[in-house]
Amino acid sequence: MDPVVYPLEPVSLIAICIMVGSLVIAYVKKWMVTYALIIANFIVFVLTLIFTVEIDGDFYSVIIYDLGFRPVYLTPEYSAQLYTLFTSMFVHGGFAHLFGNMFIFLFLGIAFEQRIGAKKFLIIYLLSGICGTLTHSMLNLDYPDNWISLIGASGAIFGIMGAFAFSYPRDEVIMPIPLGIIMIVRRVKVMYVVILFAVIETIIVMVDVQDTTAHFAHIGGLISGFVLAALLIGKKTHTKKGETIFYDSYKAHQPKKINFSNLYKLADTPKLKEILNKIENETVPQVQDIWLSHFFEKIKCPKCQSSLNKSDNKIWCENCGFKIKY
Repeated sequence: MDPVVYPLEPVSLIAICIMVGSLVIAYVKKWMVTYALIIANFIVFVLTLIFTVEIDGDFYSVIIYDLGFRPVYLTPEYSAQLYTLFTSMFVHGGFAHLFGNMFIFLFLGIAFEQRIGAKKFLIIYLLSGICGTLTHSMLNLDYPDNWISLIGASGAIFGIMGAFAFSYPRDEVIMPIPLGIIMIVRRVKVMYVVILFAVIETIIVMVDVQDTTAHFAHIGGLISGFVLAALLIGKKTHTKKGETIFYDSYKAHQPKKINFSNLYKLADTPKLKEILNKIENETVPQVQDIWLSHFFEKIKCPKCQSSLNKSDNKIWCENCGFKIKY
């Protein structure tokens, strides 16, 4: 039997160019891959909304039809469409679907990419997404819904989640935590985030909740993330104080050298000393910078209690001439 090859609409070809182009630009411009993936997902989503076809009074997205992955593509007859294992990770069916994925990915992706660099991060993201899709598809090969398109970055995001938890389980990240119908944002250990999401997915699968979400893809992505982290990264337990992590994704960021003894001279309240302690023990440069800026907003000149200026590790008072380096 001859293989079946589906022709692609021009907008689908444009979408593929956006997917690949975003990653190429990230590499050339030294952008974080996390940012590039989020931007590409949003652009493809806009195209998904704009380009539709009407069939029997209903509107269907051209991109979802062309670039979504169907379990039937695993058969020899339709294997020419296996490239959709990649493209389906950039396609979403609605704004809630897209926003939910990208919101969680923003918090996890940046923090994890800073620790392991862009190349390993992208490998884990893509392979986890593919493994998640394959996990769901292999369980649905003999069902009528093997023609239903699988779309979304959930499997890849669960893979990043699993890899992060395997290598840095004790590191803390700022994360949105679902509590019923509400969601709170707080700083928690990575291992607790993964345990929470894993338990939720396991319960959903065990009670056989009938919804439109491919929960087996989530579990497949999570497990593949664990395996890939073991192969590519190893177990770190946590980011040690002063350890270099990847700040701009491609080249290592050297932590700022801060003279904390001089800064403690300006911390004249318990609250300021507490902030300095957080700065000194923070391992993520971006978070450390935020706390440092907050500290500088609070301190006053020890001589005249005027506001202080800072630049290039120097602090000074324009009112009385007080100066100090940090």
